[in-house]
Amino acid sequence: MTADLSKSSRVSPLAAPLSAADIDEAAKRISGVVTRSPLQFNERLSEATGANVYLKREDLQAVRSYKVRGAFNLMAQLSPEELAAGVVCSSAGNHAQGFAMACRSMRTHGRVYVPAKTPKQKRDRIRYHGREYIELIAGGSTYDLAAAAALEDVARTGATLVPPYDDVRTMAGQGTIAAELLDQLDDEPDLVIVPVGGGGCISGITTYLAERASGTSVLGAEPAGAASMIAALAAGEPVTLEHVDQFVDGAAVARAGALPYAALAAAGDMVAFTTVDEGAVCTAMLDLYQNDGIIAEPAGALSVAALLEADIEPGSTVVCLISGGNNDVSRYNEVVERSLVHLGLKHYFLVDFPQEPGALRRFLDEVLGPGDDITLFEYVKRNNRETGEALCGVELSAATDLEGLLARMAESDIHVELLEPGSPTYRYLT
Repeated sequence: MTADLSKSSRVSPLAAPLSAADIDEAAKRISGVVTRSPLQFNERLSEATGANVYLKREDLQAVRSYKVRGAFNLMAQLSPEELAAGVVCSSAGNHAQGFAMACRSMRTHGRVYVPAKTPKQKRDRIRYHGREYIELIAGGSTYDLAAAAALEDVARTGATLVPPYDDVRTMAGQGTIAAELLDQLDDEPDLVIVPVGGGGCISGITTYLAERASGTSVLGAEPAGAASMIAALAAGEPVTLEHVDQFVDGAAVARAGALPYAALAAAGDMVAFTTVDEGAVCTAMLDLYQNDGIIAEPAGALSVAALLEADIEPGSTVVCLISGGNNDVSRYNEVVERSLVHLGLKHYFLVDFPQEPGALRRFLDEVLGPGDDITLFEYVKRNNRETGEALCGVELSAATDLEGLLARMAESDIHVELLEPGSPTYRYLT
């Protein structure tokens, strides 16, 4: 889903929950802790789109994401009594690292609740940044369950909650990205593309650009399996998604924040949203790594994936936010797999082989093409049946080779069923 981009409407600071002035104050507050991240021109993406594309490298923060901006801005405004009570946060991983870094720098003890599926790399980095000031608690299958556990902790202990996005202090800290990029460019950008989870970062950026730039539009990129802000704007209020794909873990939020929603609703037509298939995110991750030497986590690559699918005006200036680089290397097999499926290069079939000598040889010789490669083959012979099904994964040399492969399958006397991505059977593979 992609909304129309128009520059006709600007945020009214009276209607929004925060202002550009709040963000300017946050920039002063965090200046001694947060790195001024580079804004880098990217020749590859510029040639691919015809635009002048810059990457705002928040993956180069000490905690490898922008989240330290919001966490530190909020905690720097807490009273001594609030700090003494202890602080608590919930996070998919990145907010927790910023929170942990703020706790150690302020010598404040904090507890972090993360989903059980949070990558080990992120857990290790949380402990590294917080050291003895952080207690890490993992549980629940989703971020939303971790958030509920954090709220229960606050109610039970009287500790102070440090939200990852649904707080104007968090939003203001994250909005300092916009203040930096305006200062780093000679002229204001035409478009800024921002990954979206709970909405804190895009609401801060949009608020600032609405007041400090005259013609910049914002495009929010949400994973197709977790488009909670699009759902909120369509419903007129935040709603809870029934199902969330957890792959883009840094943006896998079932319910958008109420305050970010209010800020974005006030922004009107200057901000639009699009969804990006998780496979396209994987392709963008691999391209960033192989071509640009950038290690982006799935959420961090959302903006680039959206850029390549958007209708970009040639000659325009576009900034893509690389929001984070906390990616566990053990996930790359899945990243490659999802990318190949998205590009139409990887397909799975159920092949009903006759249980007779030479059946597999006929399949290899008569059905597969010269550039087709079997990457998965699972088969169990059953003596009481004339045929037996095998699960077969095939990687093509080009997506256009699928038509010929399917035609040869149809002509063969071997029954073959293509497993469609998203089908109940296919989900056993992913």
